[in-house]
Formats: sequence, C-alpha cells, structure tokens
Amino acid sequence: MERDIQPTLETPTLTKAELAELLFERLGLNKRESKDMVESFFDFVHKSLVQGEDVKLSGFGNFQVRRKAPRPGRNPRTGEAIPIRARNVVTFHASHKLKAVVQGERPADGDFE
Repeated sequence: MERDIQPTLETPTLTKAELAELLFERLGLNKRESKDMVESFFDFVHKSLVQGEDVKLSGFGNFQVRRKAPRPGRNPRTGEAIPIRARNVVTFHASHKLKAVVQGERPADGDFE
C-alpha cells in the first residue's frame, strides 16, 4: 500500500527519513540503499554549493551561491549602527515548470524533466 507523504500544516517539512521511505516504498530499494541515496544526494548538493558551484535540478529549480557586499546595518533595539560583513548566501529560483504547477496552471504529473 503506497502512502502519500507530503508536508501538511501539522508537519510543514519533508524529512530525509521520509524521502528515504518513499524510495523504499516506490522503487523497491532496501532501506539502507534508500537512506544512502538520499544522503548522497544532499552531500552532493552541499559540497557543490560550498565550492561556489550552482546546482540545477531540471524542471525544479536552481540553487546558487551569491556574494552579498558589506553594508551598514542597525540594531533594532538600540538603533545603534552596526556594520554587516560581506558573506555568501544560497538562493533558490524555481523553474517555470514548478511555478506553473504551484499556480495550478498544469497538473503535477511527477514528470519534472
């Protein structure tokens, strides 16, 4: 029996364990293989972003590392000026296909190529 594991208001996140469980149920991988595959995927994404490389998931979106310049900031409690140092941030831009599914413009057929 196939379960539908999706985030809800009670559980607004999808965990690595739930992703591994989906691989186990839907693809027939054993639990160890499923867990290893999920961990390997996230390790790859993590390492790529740390190295400053973009990660593009066709039909889903792009993760990019962007450099933010230093700028003046302000402590909201005291109003004191505080310099904010330059830093790298990760941004995500959804693909046109994902945006269309989210907007209800096309059915979510699971085919994100």
